Amino acid sequence: MSQDATVNAGDIARLADVGRAAVSNWRRRYEDFPQPVGGTASSPLFSLPEVEAWLRRNGKSYEVSLGDRVWQRLRGAAGDLRLGEALGRVGAFLLYLRRDPEGWERLSRTADPAARLPEAVAAATADLPETPAEPADPDLLRLVATMAAREGEAETFEFLCERYVEVHSRRLSLTRADAAELMTRLACEGAGSVLDPACGLGTLLLAAPGGRLLGQDAGEEAAMLAALRLLLRGRDAAVVPGDALRHDGFPGVQADAVVCDPPFNERAWGHEELVGDPRWQYGTPPRGEPELAWVQHCLAHVRPGGLVAILMPAAAASRRPGRRIRSNLLRAGALRAVVTLPSGGPDLWLLRRPEPGERRPAAVLVADASGGPEVAEAAWRAYLAGAPQPPASRAVPIIDVLDDEVDVSPARHLSPRSDARGYPAALDRFREASAALAAAPPDLEVLAEGAADWDAPVITIAELAKAGLLAVRHSTLRALPEEDTEDGAGVPVLTADDLLSGGPPTARATGAGGEVTVRPGDVVASGVTARVARADGAVLGPQLSLFRADPGHLDPDFLAGFLRFALGGGRPHLGSSRVDVRRVRVPRLPLPAQRAYGAAFRRLLALEDGLREASAAGEELARVGVEGLIDGRLRPRG
Repeated sequence: MSQDATVNAGDIARLADVGRAAVSNWRRRYEDFPQPVGGTASSPLFSLPEVEAWLRRNGKSYEVSLGDRVWQRLRGAAGDLRLGEALGRVGAFLLYLRRDPEGWERLSRTADPAARLPEAVAAATADLPETPAEPADPDLLRLVATMAAREGEAETFEFLCERYVEVHSRRLSLTRADAAELMTRLACEGAGSVLDPACGLGTLLLAAPGGRLLGQDAGEEAAMLAALRLLLRGRDAAVVPGDALRHDGFPGVQADAVVCDPPFNERAWGHEELVGDPRWQYGTPPRGEPELAWVQHCLAHVRPGGLVAILMPAAAASRRPGRRIRSNLLRAGALRAVVTLPSGGPDLWLLRRPEPGERRPAAVLVADASGGPEVAEAAWRAYLAGAPQPPASRAVPIIDVLDDEVDVSPARHLSPRSDARGYPAALDRFREASAALAAAPPDLEVLAEGAADWDAPVITIAELAKAGLLAVRHSTLRALPEEDTEDGAGVPVLTADDLLSGGPPTARATGAGGEVTVRPGDVVASGVTARVARADGAVLGPQLSLFRADPGHLDPDFLAGFLRFALGGGRPHLGSSRVDVRRVRVPRLPLPAQRAYGAAFRRLLALEDGLREASAAGEELARVGVEGLIDGRLRPRG
């Protein structure tokens, strides 16, 4: 393996079959762990041979698969900046292997296969957007050929594409697989040809059921990779590079269906140079509405009666600058459905290019498929059949939408998603939380001159620790792990948010040893609050400290009350950004008096927690009540 092969933390985790949190722990705990040789501070790269040597030296089992060796060789030879170009060359070689395996066998036996390889690849891959100008590393190609013989050419390229996406995940915009499948099921059934004018890496076209596949993308590398993914699967495909709005790669073509996940919020999409473009049949798109330009581009490239499935930002359904185009789309019968998709992503618009003389629809479908894509499919089938709509969908009369706003947002036209049947439970929760408040406040006596024992001497936290009456520990975790462990696995971690809310630990991490474990009776403090732990087993999260008192001399609730006041409860330090807890002063009272004060502090803290619970319950009760009254599911008694 070449010495310049590198791996990131995720690669190391895969090699050793551990989580990324374990790799972070290794870097922190072991001084001899390899130092980064490249990358960035947030995503460092390590020498693969050095990592392999360290794993062997420390008895860590690992396996470098053939796929990982191919990937690391490819990445090491090209670097991240030219990785897409290098991946395209490897893909072209794989396509050549698929189409002319005997040619490669003959070529590989020659003295200098690299010299004749470009010509052979170009001859076998003339349908690619471009021919690779130079061959890839011959040693790399031999590894690739070996992997292809075992796994298959398409599978090998998909493996490398997945690694490429991981490296460039921040600058690549990929269509979710569930959205791609839904779009192609709804729009491409029976289609003999499908076009995607902003195809990216070809995700939507790969999901299309069959027929002639046409794609275009503004990125040359993306167009190349999309073409390779399709052709390596034996699909009938043509992909071209170029910005489809400015430089249409398929002028005059009208496909049976169009699917598209266009770039959002691009101001420089060609507004000035495309004024008067014949594609703008429904109105010139405003400068700030490039998505409506893509909608009309897609409609111009689908045959009459053909369907368009396009992902749109949720705001495009209601923004004022686009209301004229939305109105024209509705009046012409082109816009048929707007669907809210799961995971809070973009909306799905379904359009149909009107056929001359056909009857225009009287309603537009709106649906909320956040519960699952099957909702959208059921609603669309019912809409086409003229059947009653299933739950979470509605066929809205177009005349009701053609007002001053022309708002086609599903949330605007569907009943609130809250269930009015939950009103009694919300009422019970509010009453229970409110009733608990009455018993929470302690019975405190008002003194005109102050308590007689309140002139007692004080002692600081630092002095208590020095006297051995208090052990102070600080968290060893500098940050929560980047990746959570599997459900139920790992050690529970108490976070600052958990401490503030009084709830149980919400994070888990792979234990690496050395963490501070919380016991019942420990006082845990953050930068703004403190409270006594009532359960054990959790470890101290980042930015937290633990104070373990000698129960024979110091009451934990008494100590927590003074810490809580100093850290924020009484806000005495508005001029400073951080309180030095070592200087917090505590009165030196007898233990019975401490316990009495501690019980009062504990009840006041319970009152704060109860107020938060009652507030949340009240807000939920009011929301369900208002929505139920508005949609007719609730009414006043009597």
